[in-house]
Amino acid sequence: MKQILFIAAFIFSAAAAFSQAADYKIVFDITSKDTNVHKAVIRWCNEILKTDPAAKLEVVYYGQSLEMITQGKSVVAADVTRLSSEKNVSFRVCATAMKRWNIDKSQLLPGVGTVPDGIYEILLRQREGYGYIKASL
Repeated sequence: MKQILFIAAFIFSAAAAFSQAADYKIVFDITSKDTNVHKAVIRWCNEILKTDPAAKLEVVYYGQSLEMITQGKSVVAADVTRLSSEKNVSFRVCATAMKRWNIDKSQLLPGVGTVPDGIYEILLRQREGYGYIKASL
């Protein structure tokens, strides 16, 4: 009888733990022009995808961070292009910031998309259950 209760308790706790598993979804907020921050975001994305290849990641750029996703200026261009080819990873840049910094869509790295407002994009992702990470060192 004790064995049956033990097995039932084990099954119940395992089922409860499994049912609480949530999607791994992160939105990164990056405003820094510091190339060490740019490298850190790429490192974090790679580490998360090693842990959970199905994790959904979105990196949102505004402020002074646009060099990270601009051709000829990015120190992580190859990584951004490689990661953006993953179906569950996206890089989005604020159109308002692009206008402010005089950057045209043609200057963006392949795979980088635009959004009307970077802050609003982050809020939308948070409403969808994404965790929020402010990228800074």
